[in-house]
Amino acid sequence: MGDLVLVRHGETEWSLTGRHTSRTDLPLTGHGEEQARSLVPFFAGRSFARVLTSPLGRAVRTAGLAGLSGARIDPDLREWDYGGYEGITTRDIHRTRPGWVLWEDGVPPGPDGTPGESPSEVGARADRVLTRVDAALREHSGDVVLVAHAHFLRVLTARRLGLPPGSGRLFRLATGTVSRLSTEHGDPVIATWNERGTSAAVH
Repeated sequence: MGDLVLVRHGETEWSLTGRHTSRTDLPLTGHGEEQARSLVPFFAGRSFARVLTSPLGRAVRTAGLAGLSGARIDPDLREWDYGGYEGITTRDIHRTRPGWVLWEDGVPPGPDGTPGESPSEVGARADRVLTRVDAALREHSGDVVLVAHAHFLRVLTARRLGLPPGSGRLFRLATGTVSRLSTEHGDPVIATWNERGTSAAVH
């Protein structure tokens, strides 16, 4: 059976400055596009059981620039809904709520009526994705590729390893990187993490 390959989209202006970005659909920066193009060697000449991408433009654009053709949109791959903390940095949140931890506390509702999500709600979405991933891996040869967002992919990794959603805090994930979840002796493992293309310099 194949592996699960995770791709975090390239850099955006808000990822560069640490602002929480979920439903705000910012484009890639020039460097973000360079990061995405640098991933082409990971995927060139290979076939996959399935390629799934978040519906947000920054993920779709990353998949295209990385050479991942035939990607299907999966709405469950969208980023954690940050509710009232959309566009705000952790440092700014801590000025009024110093004990706040995303992985434990979730977020307050947004002013525009968006409810935000708790860790368990994001974990439920990740579990749905993993159910579809497992079906694709059983039915087809090759790996499954997911192109999505940092916090969501970190939660998904935790769930893949049998950990609670909040354990995603343990897996720092950089923009424009490829990671691989595999198995060893029947157990899920991290095979590689945060791999960069050779031409993508770190900012």
